[in-house]
Amino acid sequence: MANVYEKLKEMNITLPAPPPKGGVYTPVMEFGDHLLYCSGCGPDIGDGHNIVGKVGGDLTLEQGQKAAYNCMLNLLANLDDKLGDLNRIKRCVKVLGFVNCTDDFTQQPQVINGGSNLLFELFGEEKGLPARTAMGTNSCPGNIAVEIEMLVEYE
Repeated sequence: MANVYEKLKEMNITLPAPPPKGGVYTPVMEFGDHLLYCSGCGPDIGDGHNIVGKVGGDLTLEQGQKAAYNCMLNLLANLDDKLGDLNRIKRCVKVLGFVNCTDDFTQQPQVINGGSNLLFELFGEEKGLPARTAMGTNSCPGNIAVEIEMLVEYE
């Protein structure tokens, strides 16, 4: 089984620092038997280039996918901070993605694929393809393009 950090290096990906909290909540909550619920993360990976606007209006599908990818990087950063080792992730159980989009935009699943593809590439089919919901919404906090939350099982 491949080491997640080696895979990140091969993909030329550096995990960002865990994002600052945007409210009164816990970024990662442990519950049940080895389960972690990850609060929603936006696309700002701390490089000063937050992705804001409505997909299908201000932003293209590809820009929305980049936002979802960045959200997933932030979720992984929070998980890395909580677990100390992403290799402890037994499986990604559920992803819920919200896409800030125009009323006529209908490609929310393709947007969230930007984050889901990263999980698949890092963890493989068995561990990295969770159940998933992709929803369109009229707005997200701070006008961010995408917000994603996740549930994982760990060892």
